[in-house]
Amino acid sequence: MNHFSYFSLDPGHDRQHAPESRPAEPGQWPKLEAALAEVNRDLMATLPGQGPLILMATPAWQPLPPSGTDRDQIYVAMPDGRWHGNPVNVCDLDEGDPPEPDDTTTVLTVVAEAAQTTITELLWQVWPVCREHKIGMHPRPAGTAEDWYEGETDAAGPPVWWCRGSRDGDCHDVSQVGDLAATLPGKQRRALRRSERKRNSRR
Repeated sequence: MNHFSYFSLDPGHDRQHAPESRPAEPGQWPKLEAALAEVNRDLMATLPGQGPLILMATPAWQPLPPSGTDRDQIYVAMPDGRWHGNPVNVCDLDEGDPPEPDDTTTVLTVVAEAAQTTITELLWQVWPVCREHKIGMHPRPAGTAEDWYEGETDAAGPPVWWCRGSRDGDCHDVSQVGDLAATLPGKQRRALRRSERKRNSRR
């Protein structure tokens, strides 16, 4: 099954001859896998009926370089393998870039953004949502102001789910990525812990 009908093809590329996507090999992308586990915790806490997201690998269009290094593009996908958006391992191996980002903060931010895009576009719903303001949140470094922009160097906190707030400008950090369960009411937190114990007992 081919899963990448959700991104555009360059002119001259035939969709029928597109490379076949497949689930990423476990252990091949350890930093991306660890980041996705954090994001899946948030997904489970806020959309309990939704299955965990997975990493999908798509071979690059270009032939393998002389170094022989694989250039798979990795996407954050729904359990059935569909995704929307950009790969999470964008790099230039010819320039010496690592196959996946080095910095764990960057990895977690990129994976959270990709997960949000896939969920929003394929489920047609805003995710995650601030419980206080009922609007969508976005991953940002902790402690950023409303006028923060991507690439700003003085915001080095861990990635959080950030809410723009109301028109009064009360933007705020809701939780670190991976810790949205802590923002749930007590009854929901207890139900979540019970379901986690059941899943763990079946393994």
